[in-house]
Amino acid sequence: MNRTQHAMKHTQPGRRLLPAVLLLLLVALLTGCTGTTSAGTDAAATGSPAEGTPIEPPRELTDFTMTSAAGTPLSLSDLQGRPVLLYFGYTFCPDVCPTTLADFVRVKRDLGEDADKVAFVFISVDPERDTPEKIANYMRAFDTDFIGLQGDEKTLRRIQFDYGLFYQKSRVQGTSADYLVDHSAAAYLIDQEGRLAVIYAFGTPPEVMSADVRALLQRQ
Repeated sequence: MNRTQHAMKHTQPGRRLLPAVLLLLLVALLTGCTGTTSAGTDAAATGSPAEGTPIEPPRELTDFTMTSAAGTPLSLSDLQGRPVLLYFGYTFCPDVCPTTLADFVRVKRDLGEDADKVAFVFISVDPERDTPEKIANYMRAFDTDFIGLQGDEKTLRRIQFDYGLFYQKSRVQGTSADYLVDHSAAAYLIDQEGRLAVIYAFGTPPEVMSADVRALLQRQ
């Protein structure tokens, strides 16, 4: 799948959009693991982004607790004190998710010894199939230090506004899977205080993310 950049326009009725939130929603990618956006636009029509989108000032995020790949609860607040590079996806994803996690591997490698000061987090938007055990196996295919979380439906719905998160099942002919999941494909950099600092469109070069993480680490 070619790298794609499509703005997602998604609001929730009855809630007032702050400027940072509106910016977040405009840059969060809506990608289909089917190879198209929700509007059916050819994903190959756009190029790769050159940098992330800073959120100024960094935006407070709703804390949440999910089941980790180890089968134990883990909260976002448990990771405070470290920058967090976070991505929403699912283990059956044929293209976008493994590409992004491979980019995370490159970010970790670029950071060298500083990588131990950063949390790399994958949250599944397919809790029906992605058990903790399956997520654990998936994480091992990339890096055993990566944190995998099973995003239960109730919690995902509660926090989706913070990230401009979109996901829905999609049945596609010509695949062996029962269904695929169309989902937003942005990655998120969260600072040491648990605030959203930068959003990355799918295809942002790993070295861009590495530089932003280093900048956060240098603040300490």
